[in-house]
Amino acid sequence: MIAAQHRIYACFFLFAVTTGALMARLPDIQTHLGVSEGQLGLTMIGMAIGSLISLTLGAPIIEKLGFRTTAFITTLGPAVLFATIPWLPSAPAMFGVLFVVGLLSGALEINLNVEIDRLETQTGKRFMNRAHGFWSVGFFITALFGAMIRQSGLTPALHMGIVAAIVVLVGGYLIYGATDAPRTARSQSEADGHRFAFPNLGLLPLCLIGFAAFLVEGAGIDWSAIYMRNVFAVEPFVGGMGLTLFAFFMAAMRLSADPIVARFGPRNVAMVLLSLASVGALLVGTAPTPELALLGFSLMGIGCSAVYPLAVSAAAQRTDRPAAVNVAALGQVSFVVFFLAPPLLGFVAEFVNIRASYLICLPLLLAGLWAASFALGTRNTATPHGLPPEPLGPNG
Repeated sequence: MIAAQHRIYACFFLFAVTTGALMARLPDIQTHLGVSEGQLGLTMIGMAIGSLISLTLGAPIIEKLGFRTTAFITTLGPAVLFATIPWLPSAPAMFGVLFVVGLLSGALEINLNVEIDRLETQTGKRFMNRAHGFWSVGFFITALFGAMIRQSGLTPALHMGIVAAIVVLVGGYLIYGATDAPRTARSQSEADGHRFAFPNLGLLPLCLIGFAAFLVEGAGIDWSAIYMRNVFAVEPFVGGMGLTLFAFFMAAMRLSADPIVARFGPRNVAMVLLSLASVGALLVGTAPTPELALLGFSLMGIGCSAVYPLAVSAAAQRTDRPAAVNVAALGQVSFVVFFLAPPLLGFVAEFVNIRASYLICLPLLLAGLWAASFALGTRNTATPHGLPPEPLGPNG
């Protein structure tokens, strides 16, 4: 019997494997399309636009479809769509595919996080950081093998096709037996009154925290391979190690974060992690050698690991609106930044240099550090059986 949380872990893992495979092959896709860094970044805005629409309008549709049906569509769909990208003739065609993937990604973000919150409420146990940890494990595995596959000379089309086939077969089997967790009292009583998800004043500090974490995650995942190639002219395997180390340390920290959070509290953990991410971004932006750059990517992976899951938990536990609405609203700022990071940092890389793409993360990391100092609670807040969580501070 497969536990409910394990099916959610699998969805996170498979979506990350799919997305990570594309990110690992971005240098090859850039060459295939014949576009600059700025043009490639502009093409990838399609994911940001699609996810923004989905995160704004998707919550009531997801509530109606339920966890299982939504998981089928949003986990398997992107794998198939990504497999078409190496065959596309132009950047505008890639933009269209990424727009649809963005729609599915935003829905997946709401669906999985709300289902975790319901399981946590039902059982009194913490699953959020571990679930996001499997996202990171997926990126690590696909980054590691992606670097090896690029070195071997396997074409992006065959690479993405194999990944899609594995995701469809494994994901379809695991999701088929899933059942929906009971809705929490706060979502049951208020869901019909909120059709659109927008951040409110109380959610803004959590949005700032998520913004900082996802900007670093996007910078580490999307541009690390191109950074290593352009700055140090390393061979493909070494170039892929930036993404591999980033994803490995992010995964390791997320998988081990729940007991640390329970002992030291969300606020203290988030502040330490954001400080490490700041040091990592500074290292990548100034590193004179590939070794120091790889250390910087490692620190960035640790630093942005559990910050967003902590913000998601805090948003889902707020009592002012249904959990799905608050999670979606937080995702509007945070998840869209993950997709906006490639184009924004791509423009900086093209018109300044790629090192500057990482240095501009520093002010936003410091802003997230400031918000974490008061917007997150000082103790573990998971509560069983629908009981109200303890206050999370002046903003939630």
